[in-house]
Amino acid sequence: MRLNYEATGPADAPMVLLGPSLGATTAMWAPQLEVLSQRFRVVAFDHRGHGKSEVPTGPYTIDDLGGDVIELLDSLEVEQASYVGISLGGAVGLWLAQNAPERFHRFVLLCPPANPAANAQMWTDRAAQVRAEGTKSITDATLGRWFLPEFADLAPVRQMLLDTPDEGYAACCEALGSTNLLPGLADITAPVLLITTDSDTSIPPETVVPLATQIPGAHLEIIENAAHLVTYSHPVVINPLLLTHLG
Repeated sequence: MRLNYEATGPADAPMVLLGPSLGATTAMWAPQLEVLSQRFRVVAFDHRGHGKSEVPTGPYTIDDLGGDVIELLDSLEVEQASYVGISLGGAVGLWLAQNAPERFHRFVLLCPPANPAANAQMWTDRAAQVRAEGTKSITDATLGRWFLPEFADLAPVRQMLLDTPDEGYAACCEALGSTNLLPGLADITAPVLLITTDSDTSIPPETVVPLATQIPGAHLEIIENAAHLVTYSHPVVINPLLLTHLG
């Protein structure tokens, strides 16, 4: 299955893939594109079931989502890239680091769920809700987890959630609900930057901080006064960290 993607930056520059959150599209990376594209060939993609990518009937698995990224690299005829992923995109990044290490230079994983299967029923329930009532039924709650109350520029992100296909969102929930990436963390060899926030209620920091000791050589940054979608709300803090780690 081919993923929708948008490419910016010099065609001969090192490539960086951007993997978005559940319920998000390439548009969520707007605060990063100008900065990253000055130095890298940036490819932002939509997960299957999201944005302009195809929407196969679920459930999906993390193998499906990770395999889609490898197929994207193959279609672009790129042997190696670096990868930045947040939330669902972070889980996909952990899978890639464990299952296709030869294809990636380094990773930045923001608020990554390493063992969402620990809350499998929650993901099953959310998938059922979205299939029955649409993504509109979870939009307000999601925005409340993604941003602190003082963040005001919600309209574009709200629309992004509302436009996400119900089946695609639900099937990606099911992928998360069957995913446990903890057993393979010690085998990761690429340089990894982990980023979490002090006010993330979606993927609480106490579930991310331990990963820094389980992934060999990983570096951890904890962003203060921020919630889940920190790339969108705090680009002034996040962008320099991305540039430093990606080289």
